[in-house]
Amino acid sequence: MERVFFPLDEELGLLPGTLTPSLQEDMVRLGTWMPFGRVVGEMQHFRQTDVSKSSVERLTERAGAAYVAVQNDEVERIERELPKPPPGVPQQFLSVDGAMVPLVGGEWAEVRTMVIGDVLPPQQVKEEVVIRTSHHSYFSRMTDAASFERLALVETQRRGVETAQAVAAVTDGAEWIQKFINHHRHDAVRILDFPHAAEYLNTIAQLLWGEDGEQKERWLHEQLHHLKEKGASGVLTSLRTQISQHAQPPELTSAFAYLEKREAQMQYPTFRQAGWPIGDGAVESANKLVVEARLKGSGMHWSRSHVDPMLALRNIACNDRWQEAWPQITATLRQQARQRTTQRRHHRLSQLSTATSTDQRLASPVPLPPSSSSKQSLSNPSPSQPWRPPADHPWRRMPIGRARFTPSSTSSLAKS
Repeated sequence: MERVFFPLDEELGLLPGTLTPSLQEDMVRLGTWMPFGRVVGEMQHFRQTDVSKSSVERLTERAGAAYVAVQNDEVERIERELPKPPPGVPQQFLSVDGAMVPLVGGEWAEVRTMVIGDVLPPQQVKEEVVIRTSHHSYFSRMTDAASFERLALVETQRRGVETAQAVAAVTDGAEWIQKFINHHRHDAVRILDFPHAAEYLNTIAQLLWGEDGEQKERWLHEQLHHLKEKGASGVLTSLRTQISQHAQPPELTSAFAYLEKREAQMQYPTFRQAGWPIGDGAVESANKLVVEARLKGSGMHWSRSHVDPMLALRNIACNDRWQEAWPQITATLRQQARQRTTQRRHHRLSQLSTATSTDQRLASPVPLPPSSSSKQSLSNPSPSQPWRPPADHPWRRMPIGRARFTPSSTSSLAKS
């Protein structure tokens, strides 16, 4: 029999373990939002069910790992079949950034997060034009840049990044992020996050003016206003003049080179007129909402294998896609349980087959080494007639079996 299962378990959609599917779902959902220890009390309060912290942790991370597998399979399907993405929106916002999480053993690792949003029409707020984004969705993984670039395809495909009429990528200008944008939307408008540019200008101001706070703040305010209202050309020209009149420490040269290289990404008046946001506050908020709020709590340290499962669950919860994702998780968990059952059955059958063959070998008679007589008999096979000793055989000269007295001796005795 190839497959063994209980039809009622399949019909009821039962999951591995002793808890009902609804209890497991509640436990995993709570574990997605709060520390595992607190889930124990909430399950007792709301569901009158006693569970241990280790059970909450194990079931939550198992469910997250199942969804990681679901998304990895979807990426492979997209790469293999190249399906047509859904229709995109007129203007779409894309941003990518990283945040650090604590690992077991005192290590720290970077989690990369992508946020996608729809750009809303400009609004007038207190005599200033404000451009906001909505319908944010997130994708996070603790992996290298190349792997993240590939795995994020599952979310860019779902959101129709490829088919959007126009896409703007507001980032901090890192090189790995530029490669990421090239892969998913090479014609995206590249915008250097305005607060990020302001940080570099502030660094330059401190190096130029030192402790003179009033002069530094006045100069910095003028440069930021000029950058936002008129673009980067005038600011960079002013910086060149200022730097030429001062000593040039490595920090000053590096900060200026960073801005100069990204001049095309700092055309903020043009971007604002086109209706694009110039700040990546959405991805900064994503780092706090998706990653840090759950994985960076007091006293938390995560093993590497548990980070991505938790990130996958956090993406589901923060994207408001729980009703869609949970059936995929349960189907994967049941499939994995069936595979484990099949593997155990094959293992037992293999052990049984090995034991049976061993018993047969032990039960079969072991031939003994042939004796000298048997060797002789083998060398002289038995004839078809009974064997008779030859005429010169010693046996014929022995008195046993023959007359003890010759006839001559018998006649002499008779005479006497």
